[in-house]
Amino acid sequence: MKTLLAPVEPHESAGQILTLAAKLTTKLSACLTGFALRRAQIAAIGWDPASVAIVTDPEWDDQHSDEEARALFARIMAEHGLTENNGGLGEGARWRWYSEPGSGDEFLGSYGRAFDLTVVGQPSAKIGGSTITTLEAALFDSGGPVLLAPRANVEDFGKTAVVVWNGSSETARTIAFAKPLLRQAERVIVFDDDGTLSHRPDGTAVVHRLAENGIKADLKTLPDGKVRSGETILREAAALGADLLVKGAYTQSRLRQMIFGGATRHLIAESPIPVFLAH
Repeated sequence: MKTLLAPVEPHESAGQILTLAAKLTTKLSACLTGFALRRAQIAAIGWDPASVAIVTDPEWDDQHSDEEARALFARIMAEHGLTENNGGLGEGARWRWYSEPGSGDEFLGSYGRAFDLTVVGQPSAKIGGSTITTLEAALFDSGGPVLLAPRANVEDFGKTAVVVWNGSSETARTIAFAKPLLRQAERVIVFDDDGTLSHRPDGTAVVHRLAENGIKADLKTLPDGKVRSGETILREAAALGADLLVKGAYTQSRLRQMIFGGATRHLIAESPIPVFLAH
């Protein structure tokens, strides 16, 4: 996992997301690419067809966003000791900048296919915060994993990692993507189901899989199918001092999660620690 992507999102929490991205880049001795993520223009339509107007954020317009975003990105990278990569291969934690006119969520999803992982912010209900569309573009369109940066500032992460195992193919892929981070963790705990996985492999098989990959993991069984409860996952993870969650995203359909709720939806909205996701 050596090529990382971090869009500079147009809101006041962008610095926190980039700080997490810089820390991840340092952990992996990787190269982090940044670009200015621009919000789609919104058509405001009144009763009179002549009243159609395009609404944009005056504080983050296309004319200035690339320059401002690059300055923020470069400053945070310098604060964390990353050096600018001016072309070719390099060593250690590095960064580079990519300028793309009119780049938005659709661009993020397609451009992310050229990278091992994308870092995005936790969606916020606040106007001007990170959006669910940005997360889903990275998650569903890039073909790779996402590290979700929580709204709260993160001093460190990845020392105690919890893998949420529900027997799904999405989680199986997520574990494969997460192995470079899991190898660096001081402790890994697999949350298992208490017998409702039917014919799917249980947590013991996952612990064995990790062990064969040089990752020692402990097993914790959550009773009554609570491995599918976002509230329980966060509570149990907090009790263990976890600072990273690893989970397959939307192992139920998005429509079902919108109607009935689900662990992915809850973790995306409420997790106070970084979440490593893949679909």
